[in-house]
Amino acid sequence: MESIPEGGTILNTILLEAASRSFSASNVTILIIIILVLLLLTAITAGSETAYFSLTAKDINYLKTKEEAGSRQVIRLLDQPKLLLATILVANNFINIAIVISTNLLVNSLLPSNISAMFSFLIQVVAVTFLLVLFGEVLPKVYATQNNMRMALFSAPVLKIMLKLFMPVSKMLVSSTSYIEGKLGVKSINNLSNEDFEHAIELTVGHSATREEVNIFKGILKFSNITVKQIMRTRMDVSGIDYEMKFSDVQKFCIEVGYSRLPVYKESLDKIAGMMHTKDLLPYTEHNDFDWHALMRPAYFVHEGKLIEDLLHEFQQKRIHFAIVVDEFGGTSGIVTLEDIMEEIIGDIKDEFDEDDLNYKKIDEHNFIFEGKTLINDVCRILGEQSDIFDAVRGESDSLGGLILEISGKFPSINETVSFDNYDFTVLEIEKMRIKRIKLTINPAKEEDE
Repeated sequence: MESIPEGGTILNTILLEAASRSFSASNVTILIIIILVLLLLTAITAGSETAYFSLTAKDINYLKTKEEAGSRQVIRLLDQPKLLLATILVANNFINIAIVISTNLLVNSLLPSNISAMFSFLIQVVAVTFLLVLFGEVLPKVYATQNNMRMALFSAPVLKIMLKLFMPVSKMLVSSTSYIEGKLGVKSINNLSNEDFEHAIELTVGHSATREEVNIFKGILKFSNITVKQIMRTRMDVSGIDYEMKFSDVQKFCIEVGYSRLPVYKESLDKIAGMMHTKDLLPYTEHNDFDWHALMRPAYFVHEGKLIEDLLHEFQQKRIHFAIVVDEFGGTSGIVTLEDIMEEIIGDIKDEFDEDDLNYKKIDEHNFIFEGKTLINDVCRILGEQSDIFDAVRGESDSLGGLILEISGKFPSINETVSFDNYDFTVLEIEKMRIKRIKLTINPAKEEDE
């Protein structure tokens, strides 16, 4: 009679152990999945910290030209860098704590119950350190360093969610940091504007250098923020060779325009077939029926939003001096040359073939005559003013004529005067609905009132 209970007790024990093992196995699986998800999240947050704060100005400008949702998210996140950094740090700490707790539960469920507490603790420390350092710090940050743009775009949706989840804590950290900075009197150098730097240049080298040398220093300071569109020669002023021209006509045309490099187009300037170096024509000047198309070289195309700093590096690498500028629709906006880029630093470059005062005439210290096609940057340089003095009203215009249209809001008539601050613009000549000549007057009275 006693064997029956004993058999029942053994059977019950076996069933309980089996149920316990089954429950334990399911817990282990869930914990492993949780740890893997948490490791992925900590890798994203750690990598995004490196990626976002290693983006350069040209990377950010590139993202601003894109219309994808990911690019817009990245720009919005970077608009509040302190809040972004606080969110990343807070989220990373919460995730790391969750990994520590989950790993502790996993190790305890896998190790035998009779193992010493010290040995269990050492195993947990080693396991957590290995996981966090390798998968949560080293690998994602190494990847983000080499692929910062890709990592920033990939992590943008995750950071957007984290920003909403940890907003109260992040704002509290940012506020406390700002309060401490205010008490300590900490001032970041990033808050210095270009005007501050230019003033520093005037103070440090203004007394020992000529005005031209000071302008070169200022040109170097602004060089990295200038786009091709701001310095290019516009389409209206581009001379090109028609692909269907005869060789004799090509020679005459090259002599008339006097340029060393010319684009070759089919039908219109929107269809550039290549470019021509006029020096390549010299050996064949005696051949009236020569097929000049064989001398054409491939054209180099750049987007009008490209920074001239990057374009200069490309010119150096490819050993070219000339590029066709295209807009967002692929049409030709104009041309840009190595000389145009260098003039942004050292000022106007004149050679023996350049005509003096081609685009403007100085009447006196306060009055100038400009052509409407003159670029705003060139006008500012001639006047000795900062290149951003008209930024508040210039809109998308690059020429002086476009600036007048932006200020007036309508097409002005001849002899009509448009004013901005202490500058008066009088339209002198209009040709085919295009402002051709402008008189610019600097009003000293307004300048003194300001």
